[in-house]
Amino acid sequence: MVPLGRRSIAMDYRSLGRTGVQVSPLCLGGMLFGEQTDEAEARAILDRALDAGLNFLDTANIYNHGRSEAIIGRVLRRNGRRARVVLATKVHGRMDDQDPNAWGNSRRHILEQCEASLRQLQTEVMDLYQLHRPLSTIPTDETLRALDDLVRSGKVRYLGTSAFGAWQLMEALWVSRDLGLNRVVCEQLPYHLLDRRIERELVPMAQTDGLALLPWSPVAGGFLSGKYRRGEPPPRAEPGGDGSSFHRRRLSGAGGGPRPRAREAGQAQPGGARLGGAAAWHHQHNHRTAHAGAARALFRGSGRPAYGRGPGAARCSGLAGAGYRPLL
Repeated sequence: MVPLGRRSIAMDYRSLGRTGVQVSPLCLGGMLFGEQTDEAEARAILDRALDAGLNFLDTANIYNHGRSEAIIGRVLRRNGRRARVVLATKVHGRMDDQDPNAWGNSRRHILEQCEASLRQLQTEVMDLYQLHRPLSTIPTDETLRALDDLVRSGKVRYLGTSAFGAWQLMEALWVSRDLGLNRVVCEQLPYHLLDRRIERELVPMAQTDGLALLPWSPVAGGFLSGKYRRGEPPPRAEPGGDGSSFHRRRLSGAGGGPRPRAREAGQAQPGGARLGGAAAWHHQHNHRTAHAGAARALFRGSGRPAYGRGPGAARCSGLAGAGYRPLL
């Protein structure tokens, strides 16, 4: 049990794939740091999460064009906890609209952006460096050799991917083996009650080859949190509140929105229970290492994190039986 003010929560640390690194089952994602979440709130969320025993932080260079990395770097420098954190970031996104080489998985972009991320995060080494997206126009060996050079130079400890298909991961593993390069150890991917496609191929493949799975969007972009309701406009402060097409299409039923029973099961619960239930459902699936996304909401405010137990956990089986349809 890890102290959390006057209370405590259980933190079930687990191995990051085949590595010897132990990470918390919750990974705090920083995608909204520097945008919807200002620096003061981000600092409070980070401090509270670390106090609760969470030790896994994830961001990306593209998140708010580096502001997320910069905030995390300043907070870890201020609180002196960098050495206790498994720090992860990602590379791929376009960083300069005027430069055709300022994006992708080329050797040039990877090496350049790794240096930039190290500066933003105020650290000498990255624990986990991930390819944010696959890119078929760049030879796989060019990308993997660049990543391997970063590991051998001591700037990166482990490598990962995000949004890769099972065949793309297998290709990366084969090329790494054939060329004697450091292999990827984890994959980030969308996985929640409304989108379970990865169970068909990617999960068995990851289990066979010892890859860690780091699901993101465990509350389906907010649809399992109860704050979105079909037929009602999204809250102005939330994604879609500005009328963005992604949320409008799903709230209207287009593009594979939640089935009625799934929506009703989620909306029938109090907010904390809905969020805790979605997180608890993830927690009960032992084929993933840690999930990112819900941690930010769980560690906002001063209430007790609703994770893995309580009314949310008790009702997660009801949500699982409500049926699902891919959101994406």
